[in-house]
Amino acid sequence: MVTAESLSTERYEVTSIPEDLDEQQTEVLKAFVNYDQVTWNIWFTGTGVENAEPLTTDEEYQIIVNNYEASSGEIVEGGLRIAIASVLITSPYSKNAQAEVVTCGDQSALTAYDAQGNDVSNPEVLQGRYETLITMINEDGTWKVSGEQTLSTNECAV
Repeated sequence: MVTAESLSTERYEVTSIPEDLDEQQTEVLKAFVNYDQVTWNIWFTGTGVENAEPLTTDEEYQIIVNNYEASSGEIVEGGLRIAIASVLITSPYSKNAQAEVVTCGDQSALTAYDAQGNDVSNPEVLQGRYETLITMINEDGTWKVSGEQTLSTNECAV
């Protein structure tokens, strides 16, 4: 059985997940959390951008690569808390099934450092609570992230 605790790591705490998810919704949840942990590890370590490629569509992967290249060696330290508000399969019977995951991520404990170790945190961009809609698509039996959209800032609860 999947629990919030079983999805958590030292730096990535899942505080809640929806109850009564069916098998397909659980697959989507696990695929999203795996993607989110992999992408946060890119920012925590400054390495491993290629690890996101099999978890995303080609377009979404290019966005991650572009953001990574623009970061110029910046890394993030601290911990992230995330609540999974909903997991909805939006087109379960099409060839490429689609899903939406809504989360609230509390990034208030994160600090960004440039390549020289200087604190370059921008509270308006990094340190806040962000309600996010993640779209996913099933490509050849694998759930992949195809887009992200911020729904609100500092309005959701973790």
